[in-house]
Amino acid sequence: MTGINMNELNVPGSFALGCNYWASHAGTRMWSDWQPEVVDRDFRALADTGLQVIRLFPLWPDFQPIDALGTAWNPVKEMRFGEAPLPEDAWGQAGLSAPMRERFAVCLDLAERHGLRCIVGLVTGWMSGRLFVPPALAGHHPLTDPLAIQWELRFVREFVGAFRGHRALWAWDLGNECNCMGGVSREQAYVWTATIANAIRAVDNTRLIVSGLHSLSPEGVWRMQDQGELTDVLTTHPYPVFTPHCGQDPVNTIRPILHGTAESRFYADLGGKPCLCEEFGTLGMMIADEAVAADYVRACLFSLLTNDCHGALWWCAYDQSHLEHAPYDWCAVERELGLIAIDGRRKPVADVFKAFRALLGALPFDVLPARRTEAVCLLTRDQDQWGVAYSSFILAKQAGFDLEFRYAGQSLPEAPVYLVPCVRGNEILYRRHWVELLDRVAAGATLYLSVDDGLPSDFEHMTGLRPHVRERRIGSVEVELEGIPGRPVISCTGGYRLNAVSTGASVLAVEPDGSPLLSEHRFGKGRVFFLGVPLEMTLTTTPGVFHGPKASAAWRLYSHLAAEAMADRAMHKDEPLLALTEHPIGASERIVVAVNQSPLLLSARIRSGEGWRLAQCLHGTARADGDGVALELPPCDGTILRVTRARKGKRPV
Repeated sequence: MTGINMNELNVPGSFALGCNYWASHAGTRMWSDWQPEVVDRDFRALADTGLQVIRLFPLWPDFQPIDALGTAWNPVKEMRFGEAPLPEDAWGQAGLSAPMRERFAVCLDLAERHGLRCIVGLVTGWMSGRLFVPPALAGHHPLTDPLAIQWELRFVREFVGAFRGHRALWAWDLGNECNCMGGVSREQAYVWTATIANAIRAVDNTRLIVSGLHSLSPEGVWRMQDQGELTDVLTTHPYPVFTPHCGQDPVNTIRPILHGTAESRFYADLGGKPCLCEEFGTLGMMIADEAVAADYVRACLFSLLTNDCHGALWWCAYDQSHLEHAPYDWCAVERELGLIAIDGRRKPVADVFKAFRALLGALPFDVLPARRTEAVCLLTRDQDQWGVAYSSFILAKQAGFDLEFRYAGQSLPEAPVYLVPCVRGNEILYRRHWVELLDRVAAGATLYLSVDDGLPSDFEHMTGLRPHVRERRIGSVEVELEGIPGRPVISCTGGYRLNAVSTGASVLAVEPDGSPLLSEHRFGKGRVFFLGVPLEMTLTTTPGVFHGPKASAAWRLYSHLAAEAMADRAMHKDEPLLALTEHPIGASERIVVAVNQSPLLLSARIRSGEGWRLAQCLHGTARADGDGVALELPPCDGTILRVTRARKGKRPV
């Protein structure tokens, strides 16, 4: 792969390796304690790890150090720098510091010298648990107060105008996690985002605008749909401790490995824009030692790359345990997160980044083609959309297919399989959207529906089951899925128990009293699978169900219902801890990437689809083995294959 191109972020497969940067000697005080020789040394070390991108933060009160002078009747009579009037030039009238402008220019020059491209977080008023605002704006809400927004606009306009032509600049970021700067309504969040994004575009329409926000949801205050409408690139910050339902399993196992990928796809699919994993990390020794962290990162990089995510930026460049000021004085988890230790030692995580950059550079193509998907996971109203999406994504990976997400009411892509998991409430989907979905099923698609606390109307017509009565489920239920190959046993809690009788459905599993629990029903040319328990949310909230000797076999249900859709895959697998993605290059060639999502050596055999054969192993260890391919994957590592299909009438050599 070639070096990163800022315009490539809109092309599936582009991938940027980078980190978030504060100077090694000072952390958030790098601008007030400016030491360019340290920054130069830092950048040289980061470039040596193979990084392409760094995210920089012009700390708001350092760059706009305004004080409000006033009277009892007019508290903001004039803005000054202390007692000094603001300079008469445009930069000064925006309340911006001339020395900081010079320092930032030097910083960009140093980045260019070392081949680093920069994402700049403009309104950096929140960092690592501390609020940073100019003295004049203390006590003013940064996201809603007109005075604060007025000066933010001046900051953005002049700062972007000053540096828009610099060759090291890659993208503008709204600011670091600005949704942490105070509580707002959805409308206020939208207006603030639009205000800052439009101010950037008015001055520089040549650079991408990166959201810089995390903790988005399709029904919350800060929504990925709104950020996708207003910015060019969405962002995730998938830390295991701070994201709901994460941090339950060891980080070098399948659930945490897929966290960043599942969340980034969740944002990108629902927001309709590319997504960058802009911050990620293990949060230091409280989560894992350095060797485990390195394995985790390697698997995450493979997973993000192969699932059409657009890069990964580690948090952060350097350890900060020697710093005495807040936020480092406050929070232990902020001190030992670097790629590089205080003494300059490069940690194993940094070596993983370097090796991965070398791997990308050795591949015989510039951009990995977009992955194939077989299913759409439709998330509905009144449910925990992220919790449902997370387990659905993992189950699909274990089963051997890939999916994309949509939210209730969004346009529905054509797909052979539609998953509607864990429906709840009275407004699951509007009637017109149910009609559209069922038309797809009648035309030949497969629909899978699991329930938590809600049923769609026209239920019997759809499922071939007639509801009799329902009651809240007490305790858990453990059921053998008799009609599924392997007869997997699933255990579920929560939701409501539906007592129903079949009026046409084939019953594949029953409740202890014989009432249908899992069924299959012909609907036109398609099929409807119904599961009467909230399987996905049960898995999401239960530690240890995706790895180890007591792992759930629920993925076999997904494998069964998607079997027809997977028939056109070039490679098939049975190992749930092995992830396969397929990236078509024309009709008769694909790149297949296999990722070991476990901390153990994985020996696996994948089966070739009709006419497909291994043409070349581009990375890792693989060999042709009869009608398949034998793989040897080290812990948390990947193998990249090129496979080809013989044209009809010709036998593979």
